[in-house]
Amino acid sequence: MLDKTFSPAELEARLYKGWEEGGYFKPGRKPKAKPYTIVIPPPNVTGSLHMGHALNNTVQDILVRFERMRGRDVLWQPGTDHAGIATQMVVERLLKTENNTDRRSMGREAFLKRVWEWKAESGGIISKQLRRLGASCDWSRERFTIGA
Repeated sequence: MLDKTFSPAELEARLYKGWEEGGYFKPGRKPKAKPYTIVIPPPNVTGSLHMGHALNNTVQDILVRFERMRGRDVLWQPGTDHAGIATQMVVERLLKTENNTDRRSMGREAFLKRVWEWKAESGGIISKQLRRLGASCDWSRERFTIGA
């Protein structure tokens, strides 16, 4: 029985999950095929995607899907960038509101641990947004760039 109204969000999430679990976005399924790779210019982990990112990623998705249809072995590499100074500022503001502390009083190791916790929370937003757009990245290869 069909629902009275169509719910694209439910259908898209279910289909995308199946594609991801099926490994359809991973290279190596055609060992003799000519490789084709795009690396997403990593957006800063301090924010969320905007219309420019959506346009850029849509063009990249069109290219990788086209090359898959042409029989190429395609890797679309996802990632985010640390945006070092911006990340530090965001986490420091967060610390001040959470427990009125700062990076100096908590020490380097504890601060870096808190940055990684925040990154898991914030960086996940960008990945979820790209998945919601239907981006056909190989998520098993997602990377985060950071200097220590």
